[in-house]
Amino acid sequence: MSNPYEQYDNPLIRRYASEGMSFLFSPQFKHQTWRKLWIHLAEAERELGLPITPEQIAELKAHETDIDFAVAEKKEKEVRHDVMAHVHAYGVQCPKAAGIIHLGATSAYVADNTDLIQMKEGLQLLRKRMLRVIDSLSRFAKQWKSQPTLGFTHFQPAQPVTVGKRACLWIQDLLLDLEEFEGVIASLPFLGVKGTTGTQASFLELFEGDHAKVKKLDAEVTRRAGFAKSLAVSGQTYTRKIDARVLAALSSLAQSLSKYSTDLRLLQNLKEVEEPFEKEQIGSSAMAYKRNPMRSERIGSLARFVESLHGSVAFTASTQWFERTLDDSANKRLSVQQAFLAADAMLILAENVSSGLVVYPKVIERRLREELPFMATENILMAAVKRGGNRQDLHERIRVHSQEAARQVKEFGLANDLLERISKDSVFAMDMTVLNSNLDPALYVGRSAEQTDEFLSECVAPALARWNDWKNLGEEKLRV
Repeated sequence: MSNPYEQYDNPLIRRYASEGMSFLFSPQFKHQTWRKLWIHLAEAERELGLPITPEQIAELKAHETDIDFAVAEKKEKEVRHDVMAHVHAYGVQCPKAAGIIHLGATSAYVADNTDLIQMKEGLQLLRKRMLRVIDSLSRFAKQWKSQPTLGFTHFQPAQPVTVGKRACLWIQDLLLDLEEFEGVIASLPFLGVKGTTGTQASFLELFEGDHAKVKKLDAEVTRRAGFAKSLAVSGQTYTRKIDARVLAALSSLAQSLSKYSTDLRLLQNLKEVEEPFEKEQIGSSAMAYKRNPMRSERIGSLARFVESLHGSVAFTASTQWFERTLDDSANKRLSVQQAFLAADAMLILAENVSSGLVVYPKVIERRLREELPFMATENILMAAVKRGGNRQDLHERIRVHSQEAARQVKEFGLANDLLERISKDSVFAMDMTVLNSNLDPALYVGRSAEQTDEFLSECVAPALARWNDWKNLGEEKLRV
């Protein structure tokens, strides 16, 4: 046996993704699904009149999951064909049914339909995780809906918002992703039973030219596999546009989580909001005081990977030839599975982070105090105009005072003295008591708290209520 430490170790499997998602793309799940599809086919063919016995069906079901991989691997070395190797291995275990396994089908029947089943189940698992992140962030948003904080445009201080209102921006992106996921899951088709070039010729031969029975066979296998519809037309494979559409949804999710994690990294630098940090966690091997946003950084790193994989399947979809070509195979084995594993890892991290965010109100308030004099100038300007001042003249004086105050802060590290400058300017006729009354942060956050409440009740709550399965998913601990 080879030394595992001398082989490449996929970090998505060992370090990041859940055991559930890893199993979904495992050889065991893949090949037991092949067997389930062979059972569906045999059962439907029997019901439509082909000479298949209940005893043969029972034998197939008895060995649906106990796959002898050694027999299959040995046979594949001989025939250089994975599907036929597994047909052989299944037949060894089911000698009575060996002759009717894969009857009338081509390799794409099991391979492509299994791919679609994996993607559907993978999307459903990711949807559950996404809802858990949305739920965590919605509770965070509600808790901090009234906490004023500096807004930023161009990462420059701008009109204040609230901590909770900002979190709603992250949630809103995820709700758009949730809507996209729901659309893809609901419309995802099955390949069904289509034959070598999609004409169903082999099945038409089996049923002696009975077109109605061939159509019934396709519909019945599709129903048994849990799909609402199969593709009306296909080549040997399902159109690879489906892979591109599915990974577009995963890429969209990655974009949202990347934006969320980037915002958190910036906030952690500002010391306003931090991701959770364990008691024994080490932030830096050299600088012991550091608390690096390692989980947010990992989300961003994985997000870039997922976004790049969408391009890979798009290229594949655009270069298929006629009824099929095999240059999609190796690419699909890498891109689709790893996109799901990485998306799974991102959502596990995002839930862990969002459920343990730490807010530092005093730091937030201090930074607000430093910038609020600039924010207050519009209110001061309006108040001075109401007292009879000329708006253009007052605006120019505020501009001059603001730039000089900013120069004192930037060049000499002094405190912001803008209000003192205005109080000494007789044109404004305002003392510090009047000016300081304009420094309440709540005056500048607009409807942030109300928008948060409305968004959570009108948009988030209905989305969470549509699905209940996410609540029973169980806690997924970070593996590393």
